Amino acid sequence: MEIRQLRYFLTVAEELHFGRAAERLHIVQSAVSQQVRRLERELDVPLFDRTTRSVRLTEAGRRLLPHAREVLAARSRARAAIDELRAERAGTLRLGSSSGLGVRLDTVLAGFARLAPGAQLELVTGTTDDRLKRVRSGELDATLLRGERTEPELEMLPLWQDPLMVALPARHDLAARDVIDMADLAALPVRLSSRSRNPALYDLVTRSCRAAGFEPRFGAEFTTAQDTLAGIGFGKPSWTVFYAPHAEQLPVPGVVFRPLRDPAPAMRTYLAVRPDPPRAGLRALIEACHAA
Repeated sequence: MEIRQLRYFLTVAEELHFGRAAERLHIVQSAVSQQVRRLERELDVPLFDRTTRSVRLTEAGRRLLPHAREVLAARSRARAAIDELRAERAGTLRLGSSSGLGVRLDTVLAGFARLAPGAQLELVTGTTDDRLKRVRSGELDATLLRGERTEPELEMLPLWQDPLMVALPARHDLAARDVIDMADLAALPVRLSSRSRNPALYDLVTRSCRAAGFEPRFGAEFTTAQDTLAGIGFGKPSWTVFYAPHAEQLPVPGVVFRPLRDPAPAMRTYLAVRPDPPRAGLRALIEACHAA
């Protein structure tokens, strides 16, 4: 009998729904079902009555429930005692940071400070490839990055999704609208970083344009937010995109930000970590990221 199996059993018993239990555990539903079935085989008794409409505890499940809670509570107390010692000895946790996180990063930092008040968190910038390399080598404890990718030797923990907002000249006719249809941008050139600099965003925008029925016209390359927005606001009409949390912090004269639809592109953020058992500070960071 494994601690993991008891934890999965307890979560399903509390939710009485395998899908909701999987969401709480941040794993896929099939993994929850598999571990519960293994526990049932080991105990040689069904723990849940399952139908297409409901999940209920059997008598065996009801009898196991208080013992599972007791085992997991004892495990939590033991871990807390060790974590307290580790926290006293912990140094600085180093987190690679992605640009454009806006209020998301503020929320993560506040959550981490609340969960690990004795720890220090240092933010480190750099290219995505550089940050991932430094996580693999141990120079960074984790890094935030946007867009799904497969990285050897690392785990990619899915976090939040941020919608993209279009930045338009305030003087343009489209600026009068509350929401912009993607197809209405076809006549304007888009300013993006090159694919080599930001492949995830480049691919998302070009894929969204094609879904709206047009090939994007590329204008001048996106350089810095300040220079690019100045060019959009006061130069030849063009557009670019910003993540919503970042756009909310960018009041720029001559530029308006509007949500997009048909399609409404959004980017997933991930936390890249090594697959080793996380120390207390990193567990607090992971929890703060999920809460954000």
